[in-house]
Amino acid sequence: MKFGKRLKQQIQETLPGWGDKFLSYKELKKLVKLISSYAPQMMSGSLEYGKAEAEFVYLLNNEIDKFNAFFMEQEEDFIIRHKELQQRIGRVIVTWGPNGSQPSETDCKEELAKIRKDIVDFHGEMVLLINYSNINYTGLAKILKKYDKRTGGLLRSPYIQKVLQQPFFTTDLISKLVKECESTIDSVFPPPCDVEKGLVLGSGVAGEGIFRNTVAALLTMQEIRKGSSTYGRFSLPPLNLPDQSDVIQSQSLQLNSPIAIP
Repeated sequence: MKFGKRLKQQIQETLPGWGDKFLSYKELKKLVKLISSYAPQMMSGSLEYGKAEAEFVYLLNNEIDKFNAFFMEQEEDFIIRHKELQQRIGRVIVTWGPNGSQPSETDCKEELAKIRKDIVDFHGEMVLLINYSNINYTGLAKILKKYDKRTGGLLRSPYIQKVLQQPFFTTDLISKLVKECESTIDSVFPPPCDVEKGLVLGSGVAGEGIFRNTVAALLTMQEIRKGSSTYGRFSLPPLNLPDQSDVIQSQSLQLNSPIAIP
């Protein structure tokens, strides 16, 4: 699948409010085409060529600013939500757990089931944010490659070095929170209150939507990494996240097949 179509599909499948935060790939592609049409008349190093490249870089910088602002806002929100979920678990155990102030197996199960649903949704949103980082980086690398190829420029290598230092590309913290969510589910559920799988998520439409989007995001990240037979300096690092089957198991959902990515 061509990147433009993959990006469009991702925008359609992402969470509400995220659609306009992705790379404006179509607009950048149009600009590359326009600049390349002038390339034969413009010598590299000429004033006209310099102005055209400056405009292209200006738009790329605006895109990066957009990515960083959105990514850091989401990252900050995820840190707060992660802490709140841990505090909720603690309160339930202290109150309704076997050694709590008001021991109640029923109340404990019900409250932990609600928290587990929130953790699973939270986990899915973080996977989507990592996918957001991956697909925007891939888009930048592709549009820069297209620019160099069509104009004879040498912009890709130095610009990618700049991209690698940007907040939106640094997903270590989010990946750590994803792993901590998985560890929490493994360690807290079912102990100490033996939460039954049937109580975990119920049939909430929101949960199913995040689940579908999460699986689609994982598939996309795998596809992006399989796009080249070799690992180069512009390649994304190995994917250190659960595969599709692990997500299905951890989220305990029985749904129709996720949206396929050819």
